Amino acid sequence: MRIFVAGGSGRVATELIKDLIADGNTVVAGARHEDHIIKLNNVKPVHMDLHASVDDLAKLMKGSDAVYFTAGSRGKDLLQTDAFGAVKTMQAAKKLGIERYIMLSSIFALQPDMWHIDGLDQILDYTIAKYFADNYLVNQSDLKYTILQPTNLTEEKGTGKISLDVTGVTSNPIPDVAKTLAEILKHDNTIGKVIMMNSGDTPIDEALASVK
Repeated sequence: MRIFVAGGSGRVATELIKDLIADGNTVVAGARHEDHIIKLNNVKPVHMDLHASVDDLAKLMKGSDAVYFTAGSRGKDLLQTDAFGAVKTMQAAKKLGIERYIMLSSIFALQPDMWHIDGLDQILDYTIAKYFADNYLVNQSDLKYTILQPTNLTEEKGTGKISLDVTGVTSNPIPDVAKTLAEILKHDNTIGKVIMMNSGDTPIDEALASVK
């Protein structure tokens, strides 16, 4: 497949791109600092500014079979990047007829009653931005979406094992989050699902196969 990765220079995106290429895909990776995108065969870096119009974003995404959104402003531009920037990539995908869309979100982003818990109360504005992006994807985009909501990202080595039974804020090694994103593309049973994850004891492929 030809896959577009929005936010292609980030920590999760870098590992995701490695996994997608290892699976035999080609990747077009968009980022504001495209020179920071990992350099691999079958990876094309492009300059992407999420402040751009839907039409301009669509020009970058044209020809793709699926879209990943992994971009984030780290709290610096939540409305135009994390919220509306994501929405514009959905609108661009819809305009182009790209049905498959996979969103990297944040734990409990769609559950405002959980936002007060320890670990989330400190990133409230970010979670609210993800709430609006996730809501648009579910309720207004008309795309074949999957939303992955991990807990805190860590720089630890991946284990290849996760849990989809999440009750609080724990942690996920970045390589495990990336691998889960890549594997979601192979599991049609994840379409139309919001998946929460943290570290666990179940192999990623097995965990995703169990999603109903």
